[in-house]
Amino acid sequence: MLEISGLNARYGGISALRDVSMSVPKGAVIALLGSNGAGKSTLLSSIMGSMEGTISGSVRFEGEEVRGKSPADMVRRGVAMAPEGRQIFSDLTIDENLRMGAYLRRDNAGIRSDRDRVFALFPRLQERHSQHAGTLSGGEQQMLAIGRALMSRPRLLLLDEPSLGLAPLFIAQIMKIISEINASGIAVMLVEQNARQALRVSTEGYVIEKGSIALRGRASDLSRDPSVTAAYLGGH
Repeated sequence: MLEISGLNARYGGISALRDVSMSVPKGAVIALLGSNGAGKSTLLSSIMGSMEGTISGSVRFEGEEVRGKSPADMVRRGVAMAPEGRQIFSDLTIDENLRMGAYLRRDNAGIRSDRDRVFALFPRLQERHSQHAGTLSGGEQQMLAIGRALMSRPRLLLLDEPSLGLAPLFIAQIMKIISEINASGIAVMLVEQNARQALRVSTEGYVIEKGSIALRGRASDLSRDPSVTAAYLGGH
């Protein structure tokens, strides 16, 4: 579904990605692990067309070269992103935030149907649908960010640190929902510092260090790899 080859990204004189190559098969959940500053968010923004520096290399989605396309173009093609920090519209209600996720769509019946699906995934959002998003808890805001991304009806969902700052109970809920989203036919690329949880819900994983891919393999194999265990799984 997504094929990245020889991708490089720079912010001025700073190299953020170096010759990154990876793929996301149709229907897969791919985990991208790495420390702060390793280049994970830059990779997602390079895919999504929101990277503010310069990039080179190839990004192909469903066989078509999309490097340099705008975020709106990527959404039209079937890619959506829930960014790090959620970036919800705090002064808008939950309903209004969800409608913003469907801003490129004109199929009103389909939008209503997808809103109902989001509420089925996230019952808390349905309970609070008229509440201003800024008054939600961190976990609820993350649910809303994912739900807003789903409203564009993506075939590939990019998730940037969905568990960041959440209590363990919410992390478990978010990971369960990621599996449910994937089971509905949506491929997922998951950037996550909680490596243990990420590998549990993923089919394959990549480790990025200093802007380069250092390791790749099946999620089950990475979870047992000594270097991954020492660096990301607490040494257990």
